[in-house]
Amino acid sequence: MKVAVLGGGNGSYAAAADFAEAGHDVRWWRRDRASFADVEKAGGITLTDHEGSRKIAVVPTDDLAAALKGAELIVAPTPAFAQEDIATKLAPHLEDGQVIYLPPGTFGSYLMMKRIREAGSKADIAIAETGTLPWLTRKQGPLEVRVTTRASRLPTGVLPARHTDHAIKAIAAVFPASIEPVEDALSGALMNAGPIIHPPLILMNAGPIEHFDRWDIHNEGTQPSIRRTHTALDNERMAIREALGYGAPHFPLADHYETSNWMYGNLAHDKLVDSGDWHEKLDLKSHRYMLEDVGMGLAFMVSVGEWAGVPCPVATGLLAIAGAVAERDFRAEGRTMEKIGLAGESREAVQTMLREGL
Repeated sequence: MKVAVLGGGNGSYAAAADFAEAGHDVRWWRRDRASFADVEKAGGITLTDHEGSRKIAVVPTDDLAAALKGAELIVAPTPAFAQEDIATKLAPHLEDGQVIYLPPGTFGSYLMMKRIREAGSKADIAIAETGTLPWLTRKQGPLEVRVTTRASRLPTGVLPARHTDHAIKAIAAVFPASIEPVEDALSGALMNAGPIIHPPLILMNAGPIEHFDRWDIHNEGTQPSIRRTHTALDNERMAIREALGYGAPHFPLADHYETSNWMYGNLAHDKLVDSGDWHEKLDLKSHRYMLEDVGMGLAFMVSVGEWAGVPCPVATGLLAIAGAVAERDFRAEGRTMEKIGLAGESREAVQTMLREGL
């Protein structure tokens, strides 16, 4: 397939390497060409995983039009707060039939489609999103990415849902045997694991995170009290899904710790801890766990709960505490149903939009 990969973060490096190694025609775009200077000079990057290390030939570009031309799939593993700007840049170049994949999305499918339409594009496209980044991965500098494990199950929702079959076929071509379609894009957004796993880990570990030079929130930072908070928070997410009529499986986070049924499959938490890549320094005001998983994901979940009439006391409390820690008002400035313009819409109107598109 012709696949465009957007961005220069951990997920984008892993995507470019995996897709190129699998034989796809990869166009890897990043707006800042200077950041790709080392990759261009080396002619590719090194991928390290359970099979060892090997160099993957992949050529980056800052020419977005060239990257998108003829691409059947556009994969954007970028932060949620970058989605609207990226959508504006994509709009003039999109073609009928193209599929954009957000892993994960935080309902970016709607925000991006809205911005693309506002920018004047009438291309008949689909935007899909899933519940997690398809790789547990960390960059090891500008020329290497290390993949601890890959997702074995990716619950994926599509906007508009009428294009689900077409979109899933395109995405499954690069993620074989892992894509599981769900009802629509909002169902996919409510599979997002980041707002469930990371807020308790960073907020309930705030003291040691600030005290020690490095702290592994997934190892010594995962204690029974935090796991109980995870469960209570995740129960609120699943209650919202059920209230909106979305069916099981809801991919409870407990499965990540206790079974092999979750998105990363068997022993994923153990592999994550053993890798040592997550023993790191976290700035509680600027890290993406705060800005994205709290400011975007948790704020969105709280607002959807309010819209659906589902009480979310744990999510609401964590959102308030995070605001105090970061000195931000995430409820006012974060991604919410009010902020994206859907709080006043009926459930029926939103369901129609999810099915038919904007």
